[in-house]
Amino acid sequence: MQSLLVTRTALILVPLASLSALAAAFISQYVFELQPCALCIYQRWPFAIAAAICFVALVPAFRALAPWVLLLAVMVLVVNAGIATYHVGVEEHWWTGSEACVGTGGTAQTLAELRAQVMAAPIIRCDEAAFSLFGVSMAGYNVLFSIALAVYSGLAGKTALGDRR
Repeated sequence: MQSLLVTRTALILVPLASLSALAAAFISQYVFELQPCALCIYQRWPFAIAAAICFVALVPAFRALAPWVLLLAVMVLVVNAGIATYHVGVEEHWWTGSEACVGTGGTAQTLAELRAQVMAAPIIRCDEAAFSLFGVSMAGYNVLFSIALAVYSGLAGKTALGDRR
């Protein structure tokens, strides 16, 4: 009975936390006008996926899969932490982002090539943090948040699986 409560609580808290992260991203974009780069957009998808799969597991027909869904959420959130870690590395110039991300195209030889490069250049660069608090960018906080949420999901899923034995 204890694991059922833990599982249901996790299936509610994980999507709420994921949706809160998405809300923070959209508020920073539309209220505070901090435009996202390509990597910022990529980091939104795993939160949406984690929320969706957890909500599906709340449907009575799929409740038996709840522990496995929580473990799947762990994998999705770890992928998100990986994307965010990559983004932090690009921001800190530990490594170079892709051409689409940082706009490091080759030298144009003609006016048409130059025009094409300018038109294809990203508006928001991934290697420049739009906002940071205490020296940590939003991508850095996303790493921490994704890992914490993955650990919580994993512990809840493991508890649910352990009680089935």
